[in-house]
Amino acid sequence: MNKISMTRRAFVTSASAVGLVGASGLALPYYSRANQRPAFTHGIQSGDVDATSGMVWTRTDRPSRVMFEVSSTESFTNAVRLAPLDTSPASDYTVKRLLTDLASDQDIFYRMVAADLADINAVSEPVVGRFRTAPASKRDIRFAWSGDTAGQGWGIDETGMKTYATIAKHTPDFFLHSGDTIYADGAMKDEVDLPNGGKWKNKVLIDEKRRVAETLDEYRAQWKYNMMDRHVLALSAICPTFYQWDDHEVLNNWSDSKDLSADDRYTEKSIHVLAARAARAFHEMTTIRYEPSEPGRVYRKIAYGPLLDVFFLDMRSYRGPNGSDMQETMTPQSRILGEQQIKWLKRELANSNATWKIIAADMPLGLVVWNDGTKKVGAEAVSNGDNGPAKGRELEIADLLRYIKNAGISNTVWLTADVHYTAAHYYNPDKAQFQDFNPFWEFVSGPIHSGTFGPNGFDMTFGPELKFIKAPTAEQGQNLPPSAGLQFFGLVEIDGATEQLTVRLMDRDDSELYKVTLDPVRSA
Repeated sequence: MNKISMTRRAFVTSASAVGLVGASGLALPYYSRANQRPAFTHGIQSGDVDATSGMVWTRTDRPSRVMFEVSSTESFTNAVRLAPLDTSPASDYTVKRLLTDLASDQDIFYRMVAADLADINAVSEPVVGRFRTAPASKRDIRFAWSGDTAGQGWGIDETGMKTYATIAKHTPDFFLHSGDTIYADGAMKDEVDLPNGGKWKNKVLIDEKRRVAETLDEYRAQWKYNMMDRHVLALSAICPTFYQWDDHEVLNNWSDSKDLSADDRYTEKSIHVLAARAARAFHEMTTIRYEPSEPGRVYRKIAYGPLLDVFFLDMRSYRGPNGSDMQETMTPQSRILGEQQIKWLKRELANSNATWKIIAADMPLGLVVWNDGTKKVGAEAVSNGDNGPAKGRELEIADLLRYIKNAGISNTVWLTADVHYTAAHYYNPDKAQFQDFNPFWEFVSGPIHSGTFGPNGFDMTFGPELKFIKAPTAEQGQNLPPSAGLQFFGLVEIDGATEQLTVRLMDRDDSELYKVTLDPVRSA
């Protein structure tokens, strides 16, 4: 991995990578004055990278023709030019494409130049990014995960979203964003009074962040705000992001039962209208792949070489209405993944030949997350809080865990965020009410830049054991700002020789809080 890491670090400090932030129009005044030429407004992104392909994304400030070059060298001496793509107001001037026919385990550099469609000779400065394709053979792999960006009113202060910069120091193969990628329901203020007498100042703020998002343009603006942070831009230039979503991309705890009739913040009262607008913005503003069989689908598998498959769940789009979650039989109302997604997941897990199967969930399995946190009623996540046999949404997870055991599927590890603290959970059937499954680990890490909360209580249906936790103390209280330091991410490292998987839970100052190494179960 040292050779790969040195290549990445060299690129980070190169003129091309530094120039990215300037070309985004956010750092250098030259581009804001040069309005006779098109500009890239919010940097570049890559994502959903496998051994032979990867998505790339950018946004322009006007209708433009974007030219693409792809190379295996930073100098672009062997560059391949691709057919150009046009941006338009219909997609808010965003453009993304799948780069294909790439060599495995190879540094890929991509360069974009925009020409004004109204004056094709007016050409922008280039923007450059990089990623490395997944290996075809066994090698060391390192990736990071976290969730929860710019929530609870904590936006871009003078420090910026520091945890993104800390992640970048580790030069991961990719960053897995576990959901709550934006907070469309979290209006921000210029200043927030802190309990210690200080003030949090949102140094960067746009009008669309001063209220909840309702229109398509307002949902788009939530994404553009995050990409005004220099640390987010810098990580995106050198590291693919694999996205999934949860609730705050639409609004808090949304399901079909969400009733906005008494919420004065919203003039649009239909949760279905809001979810449709939010989903469109999510797909326009990220590098998530397009699935022709179900346009707009979030759940998918990314094959990352012989040691790793990543299964991204969507625990939001197919769930039944939030409620008591106490059904004793599995019905559409008691599901959280939905029948089709469960069939897909079982099939893909059974067909996986990768040593490790990472199940990226946007919500934890054994923590109680209330739909109404004040009254502590209703289920927002999987657990219903009764510590008994599987009921409601737990039925679907119990069925999945039983299938994984009976099908002989080994080396599954669950990663999640959502609850705004970091923890390590070991699910032990000997401690569980439902016992027909093999033990497994679940790791929680977040927020990356939001308020810190917790800890949540356990539901013992699946026998979770708490191995580690870092959350606010009772004295510290809840909704701590990022400046308090309790911002978290996780690192996963797979050794190419031993195939061991190591998980490290980290804070934004790059302190290692917890570490565990898992040995792979070998097939007979």
